[in-house]
Amino acid sequence: MSEAIFEELRTARLALRRPAEADIDAIFEIHGDPRTCVHNPSDALADPGEAKELYHRWDDQWRRHGYGYWVVRRHDSPEPLGFCGVKPMDLRGMEILNLFYRFAVTAWGQGYAGEAATAVTAWAAEHRPGLPLIARVRPANVASQRVAARAGLTRAAHLDGPGFDGHDWIYATRLPGRG
Repeated sequence: MSEAIFEELRTARLALRRPAEADIDAIFEIHGDPRTCVHNPSDALADPGEAKELYHRWDDQWRRHGYGYWVVRRHDSPEPLGFCGVKPMDLRGMEILNLFYRFAVTAWGQGYAGEAATAVTAWAAEHRPGLPLIARVRPANVASQRVAARAGLTRAAHLDGPGFDGHDWIYATRLPGRG
């Protein structure tokens, strides 16, 4: 079991904290909304039991690695806006961190995802500097592309390829030999 490195992050407007069981309803609400998973339909949740399972996978990652996905909220509100974080993965034989962000529709267009992703990117650069950071984005998901770019990732077309829900465009930083 790894010791948590940073269970909380803060930005100018946002507080990011490790998920708790109390967040299962928010996990279901956000991942159960078909609009939030339109580009990644395999991530859509059909019932609250799936949200509980997803929470347990996230919690297990925190226990094993000491980091994971954070719940994002405004400083002035206890209501979750969404989720943002990283998980270790393998991409074409290369150990990487995958940057994830998904926000409630009510939070779209206000810069919250970009602000959270920028904080998580900075955290990863400081605490996991040896691992490339990537975001897998569908070509039609322009908003997600903007979030990745705002967080400091750039297109790495040489790594594009098939993903769970279609073709992935890869945005990355700290790739070996590429910066």
